[in-house]
Amino acid sequence: MAKRPPGIVVVANRLPVQRIRSARGAGWGPSPGGLVTAMAPVLRDRGGVWVGWSGTAGPAPRPFTHDGIRIHAVPLSQSEVESYYLGFSNRTIWPLYHDAIRTPSFHRAWWKQYVEMNLRFARAAARAAGRGDTVWVHDYQLQLVPRILRGLRPDLRIGFFMHIPFPPDELFAWLPWRREIIEGLLGADVVGFQIHSDAQDFSRSARMYTPAEGTDTRLRHKGRTIRVGSFPISVDFKSYDDLAADPHVVRHAMEIRRRVGASRKILLCIDRLDYTKGIDTRLLAFEEMLRRRKVRVEDCVLIQIAVPSRESVTEYREIRTQVEQIVGRINGEYSEPGGVAVHYFRRSLIRPEVVAYYAAADVMMVTPLRDGMNLVAKEYVASRRNNSGVLVLSEFAGAASELRRALLVNPRDIDGMVRTMETALRMPPDEARFRMATLRSAVRRHDLTYWADNFLEALGA
Repeated sequence: MAKRPPGIVVVANRLPVQRIRSARGAGWGPSPGGLVTAMAPVLRDRGGVWVGWSGTAGPAPRPFTHDGIRIHAVPLSQSEVESYYLGFSNRTIWPLYHDAIRTPSFHRAWWKQYVEMNLRFARAAARAAGRGDTVWVHDYQLQLVPRILRGLRPDLRIGFFMHIPFPPDELFAWLPWRREIIEGLLGADVVGFQIHSDAQDFSRSARMYTPAEGTDTRLRHKGRTIRVGSFPISVDFKSYDDLAADPHVVRHAMEIRRRVGASRKILLCIDRLDYTKGIDTRLLAFEEMLRRRKVRVEDCVLIQIAVPSRESVTEYREIRTQVEQIVGRINGEYSEPGGVAVHYFRRSLIRPEVVAYYAAADVMMVTPLRDGMNLVAKEYVASRRNNSGVLVLSEFAGAASELRRALLVNPRDIDGMVRTMETALRMPPDEARFRMATLRSAVRRHDLTYWADNFLEALGA
């Protein structure tokens, strides 16, 4: 009897599917989010299992198959969602790992629930994995899973990938449970980060808060060697490139330009409505451009698409209010009949709609205060088939380490933002084409498949 090849099990907070309701009844459809966008094609190509939460509180459905992926759902009650997900994950870890842009909250009850939920996810992964399988654990919600899973299933190869930044040791030191987090991650065979400095910060903290010894790239802990490295995530270049050529998308892009004014240049911003994304500062910079008469409303328009996110969390409600107040003030002062200064949409878009906006935009503004990678920047590049368009990118996005031909900017420097936006809008077409062609070559060469293959090869899968 032929030996079964090792399978791949993805463990993430969210499943790649969510409950949807339509006129035909309830069913399952694709979930939003960068992780799902990145990982679903990998599992479809290789075959495998996805362990995660459906996004809805209550009992979990029995295992099922959707779009070629075997789904194992983990149940969460409403109180568990509030403590583990909205609490510890998104009010403790998220702000701390993003340079403490907002002050993290530290509550022992949240930590206790985080431990219990990581145990639940690890047990579900142990049940779903076959003998000798590879388990790939993802992101900040599940940092304890590798160690727990190692104890339950020592036969498995275990990888962990952190999609968000990892903080420097002087910030990580704030965390009362810093040793437990590090030891949780050291249960993996490979621990991956978006950029080299994040990997260095992790290794430094591991040597500081646990008995681990070694270098920035290899650590020894409890008789095992753990590889630590950077594996910059990317996008499915071909799918965005192909969509940009789709006649329906092309027509939609032309319609967007017609509606805002065919002669006006479009500054496009697409972000989750999150305080780390720098939306408010970017709007203030655009307001400053209008105030200084660097641009006129009849010549330029800013389109801000803000995707709703974690709206039950106080800090997210506050940033929404702040952003909408700034938009209202700009439009009240600078808009003219037939010429709105800022078009603001608070909604999610399906991928063809997003690509139509990418294709319509003259300048893409991606200016987070801190970001692990930011795939919007790479999606825009992959959608610019004719090499036109200018990418303005935050120095503090992980993507800045790869996309060097973007116009890099400090997102906290409003004067610098004004100068960079003006440069982008007035860039000669030949220079813009050269920059974009270089960016497209980088994203095409290091696409989503390259990222997944690179990580799995390091893991020996």
